This record gives sequence, structure tokens and C-alpha cells, in this order.
Amino acid sequence: MTDEIYDITIIGGGPVGMFAGFYAGMRTAKFQIIESLSELGGQVNALYPEKTLLDIPAYPAIKGRELVANLKAQLASMDGDIKLNQTVINVEKDDNAFKITTNQEITKTKSIIIAVGNGAFNPRQLSADGVETISDDQLVYTANDIESFRDKVVLVAGGGDSAIDQALMLNDIAKKVYLLHRRNEFRGLEHMVEVLKQSSVELVTPYLIKSLVNTDDGQVRVHAKKMKTDDEFIDLDVDKILVNYGFISNNKDMQGWAVEIEEEKHATKVNNTLETNIHNIYAVGDQAKYDGKQTIIATGFGEVPITVNAIMNDLYPGNHAPVHSTQLSD
Repeated sequence: MTDEIYDITIIGGGPVGMFAGFYAGMRTAKFQIIESLSELGGQVNALYPEKTLLDIPAYPAIKGRELVANLKAQLASMDGDIKLNQTVINVEKDDNAFKITTNQEITKTKSIIIAVGNGAFNPRQLSADGVETISDDQLVYTANDIESFRDKVVLVAGGGDSAIDQALMLNDIAKKVYLLHRRNEFRGLEHMVEVLKQSSVELVTPYLIKSLVNTDDGQVRVHAKKMKTDDEFIDLDVDKILVNYGFISNNKDMQGWAVEIEEEKHATKVNNTLETNIHNIYAVGDQAKYDGKQTIIATGFGEVPITVNAIMNDLYPGNHAPVHSTQLSD
């Protein structure tokens, strides 16, 4: 451990964590970002790089990977330390600072911004008979390689925003796209549901996948049961299945820290400046919990200036925050 002390340590390198690093740099804070994955971008980069995002200000539409690339370029303009492949094992109070122990090193910081999203995450797996017999090329949980779907018959399973986005995205390059959901209603934004209904994506509702079987011609036969019936089934022969049932997440690593941060429903409780029950530890993005919270990226971006300015006002009370964004730099 060196004698160096950071002003701000951002735990989590997803989009909101990256923007927190940039804004910390704009306030001339000495900062580090600690990310457990091998690259920045978090859940967006790992699970939904090809998803089209529609709720990012100034972008009518932008793919997840493009948003991450832009945030990387923005972050690179600031002089901060980016530490990848590091998992925070412990956080403990150390006089007027915090000692952060990762799997690689120990550093000290005056404040912490928790930007870990929903914590560690894994795609929610499809549970159906025969799923173990289907190859990894035919049954996937992300659309990282969009070209692998070209001219294929594809079934997307799911009913949320991401499933709708992926079905529409693949509809432009696939031979045929089915969207199978266990309800007649979709959970996506109303506008995108209307776009979906006007598209050539074939909706298969309300059905639940019961079994998968390899066919003699190299396809997968999806055997699905109609909900609330005993004997209504449908069979679809497809080349690829893209499952989008969301993800399973946890923040168990935080629960092992020496500092005890108050939680509510696996998220971190914060006040109106996004501060936790521990002074100078804050949470932003999906990890922050307060009344009326909408867990979208745009909300997380908006929380960042509130948090960083609160930290800087506490650490350096004589340095006032800029009133307008045009005053941030020349």
C-alpha cells in the first residue's frame, strides 16, 4: 500500500461508473475506477452490446457498444487510474479515509462511489427438457456476434425491452424471427411494442418453451405449450435461439466489507445526495435505492454530478461547483 490517497474511488466500470470518473476529473478530483471485469462497460458491454438504447439524451438511438466506446473516449480525456480485473474484497474505515482491499492491491481513498449496477450478474438460464443437448452456437444468451444470425431462422425468448430490441434488430438480418413470450402483453416501452407489432417479427404468445430437440437437418425443434391449457402445443424449427429472460445478480461481495452499508431489496439505500448511511460512501445507478427511482441509464448519469459535487463540497468546501455545464472547462 502506498501513501497516495485518492479523492474519489469509483467501484464499478459500467456506463454510470465511467461517467462518474469523467465528471470527477472535470472537478479535478484524483480518482480511480476499480472494475472486476477485463474491460469497461459493465452489463451493457457484457450482455447487450448490440442492444439499441433509446433513452440516452442527444441520441435518437445508439447501440450499447457505441455508447460504451463514446464513454471510454470521454473518460480518456481525464487523468484517472483505471484498474481492471480487480475485485473489491473489503472496504474499511481508516482514520479519515477508507482502505480498499482488492484481489491485487490495497489503496486508500477519501470517498467512494458505488456504481456496480446490480452487482455480479449472469444471464437467467432457459429451463427446458433437452436444453443440455443443444450446442452453444444454437442456444445463446447474448447477441455479441450479430453476423452469426444472418440468414438464420431465429427464436427470441422473452418479453421485456431487451427481448423486443433484439427481435427487431435481428429482423433486419435474419431470414425469419419469432418472439416467444409466456404472456400476451409485453413489458417493453409502449412505443417499441407498437413498432414490434407493426414489424414482420412473428409473435408467439402466450407460450412457454417445454423442450428442445435436435432435428436431422441441423435445426432445433422448439416444443412450446400454450399457457393455461393442458394440451395446446406448438413446434417451431429454428437455427438459433436467443434467450432474454434477464439476469440473476447479487452484491454479496459488498456484504463482506467491514463497513456495513444499509440495504433494501439488494440495493443500497441513499439520501437526496446519493450518500449511504456511511459518510462519504455514495451509490449511483442501479445500485442506489430511493423513493421514485427509475432504474435506467439516464437516471444514473443524472445522479453522478449530484454525488461528485457533494463529495467535492465536503472534501474541499472552498471550491464551489460550477453553476452551468459550460463552466466546467474552457
